[in-house]
Amino acid sequence: MKSPLKAKPLKNPGESLDIELKDLLYDEVLPYFILAIFLVVTALNEWLRWFNEWPPSPKTFTAVALMAVLIAAWKFERSKVRIKALKLGRDGEKAVGQYLERLRETGAKVFHDIPGVGFNLDHVVIHETGIYVVETKTLSKPDRGEAKLVYNGTNVFKNGLVPDRNPIQQVRSAKHWLTELLKESTGKKFPTRAVVVYPGWFIQPTAEAKSSDVWVLNPKALPAFISKSEVQISAEDVTLCAYHLSRYIRTVE
Repeated sequence: MKSPLKAKPLKNPGESLDIELKDLLYDEVLPYFILAIFLVVTALNEWLRWFNEWPPSPKTFTAVALMAVLIAAWKFERSKVRIKALKLGRDGEKAVGQYLERLRETGAKVFHDIPGVGFNLDHVVIHETGIYVVETKTLSKPDRGEAKLVYNGTNVFKNGLVPDRNPIQQVRSAKHWLTELLKESTGKKFPTRAVVVYPGWFIQPTAEAKSSDVWVLNPKALPAFISKSEVQISAEDVTLCAYHLSRYIRTVE
């Protein structure tokens, strides 16, 4: 049977995180719970045989079942933090993707979850005002107090502390990669902007941040920032870039 589709469909927002989450559940958690349940049932069956004076003794199976339950519980507790982080990141990417989809009404081309080599770009917007590489960072909000981040053009500070992995450097690298990819495939170099968005957070920029080449925003503000910027790309080049990027996405493994 031959598929009626001429090309693979493009990815949805957060699709890579969805896959990683499923892999984590199926590979790291589920097998141990299945094994634990099986051994518990076996142990109960052995106890039944023991009460009815059917040899052998259930003590060995009980010990093994108890060990399996403890291992399954340990694996679950160990994976719980990672599962929570993956769900948070996935939901954040989906929420940002929904904001960006509105830009299609203005002629923008929007892509999600673009695979690279050992990394992925969360979102790319190709618009007449430029090409935007958007990195989503979904942070848990505090139970009390204001959810505020400070951006100084070099780092993003949460409660005066910088993150372990600098998102500004990360998105700059992603922007450079996309710029070179499109330059190689189209023969043209297009103006590209790096953006980091934090769903649900208020961003307080310093004076230095306003002259930075990287935007750090709440995603609700991003469509307006894009649509109100200066026009730099023709409609023909918007279509050209979108064509080459979609062809790359569909051909990459």
